[in-house]
Amino acid sequence: MMEDVIIIGAGPCGLSTAIELKKTGYNPLILEKGCIANSIYHFPLGMTFFSSPDKIEIGDVPFPTVHEKPTRQEGLTYYRRLSEHFQLRIHPYQPVDCIKVSPQHFEVWTTYRGKKQIFHSKNLVVSTGYYGKANLLNIPGEGLPHVNHYFREAHPYAGRNVVVIGGKNSAVDIALELSYVRAKVTMVYRKSTFQSSVKAWVKPLIESAIASGKVKMFWQTEVDEITEDEVLVHQQGEKFQIPAEFVFAMTGYRPDVTLLQRAGVQFHPQSTVPIFSESMETTVPNLYVAGVVICGDETSKVFIENGRLHGKKIAKAIKQREKIMD
Repeated sequence: MMEDVIIIGAGPCGLSTAIELKKTGYNPLILEKGCIANSIYHFPLGMTFFSSPDKIEIGDVPFPTVHEKPTRQEGLTYYRRLSEHFQLRIHPYQPVDCIKVSPQHFEVWTTYRGKKQIFHSKNLVVSTGYYGKANLLNIPGEGLPHVNHYFREAHPYAGRNVVVIGGKNSAVDIALELSYVRAKVTMVYRKSTFQSSVKAWVKPLIESAIASGKVKMFWQTEVDEITEDEVLVHQQGEKFQIPAEFVFAMTGYRPDVTLLQRAGVQFHPQSTVPIFSESMETTVPNLYVAGVVICGDETSKVFIENGRLHGKKIAKAIKQREKIMD
């Protein structure tokens, strides 16, 4: 069966693209490696969105919430209900292995429960987000079992020595959550102060936790190595060790552009930013990108607020091309 459009990724930007395509008369198929809104599902359990609800709603459907900033659970409910409301065709837990490009269509190769499947489509949209690939420190010990790049909840670490590497929103949120369960929290950050991007309502909380000693802070400090029970660091030429039973290296994430690279998409020199037009079409005809996957390592430039708008451009471009072909 030949699909008109296949979308890879069922996050907010992928769902938004699917909804805009349905409004235009298409019935796209979405292939997702995990569950609906998979990245949001893997956020910390107590996470609150940075944006207000009106800025992350999609499909012209209001985002109901009792809070000024929606919670992770509210986000999961909202995006799940939207997929039901618009009757989106989603194949969850079906990761895409590769894309094969032919003159007339795309072959999308997937794996589902150990079995290979091939889908065919005239148009393809890649909206795979960025949360699945952590930025590594590339230091000895980073692969040890007690070192994590993702965080779920603080409870398991109550009373333990925990080192949090980083000083942006994720690191700050985690340090605070750990301090609430009375973990012995130490933050290590290579800069001399928190950045302006740290949420305004959270910054006073972390500053208070540091001032009161609930969180121990090492500014202008870099990590050299992680061992079974310590983190080895240096600060202005001085080397020392920090006790650590658990380590959270919150060094950010970046898009995985492997699928795009193997499909022959061209990228800007010395970057992982794909070349694309105003309509979000890449250098491979009929292959589009949506969401954070467009911004390479500069993930702060695109998020749900502006990535949700890509779908309208893509739907319009596909419809216009279809009219020209007719």
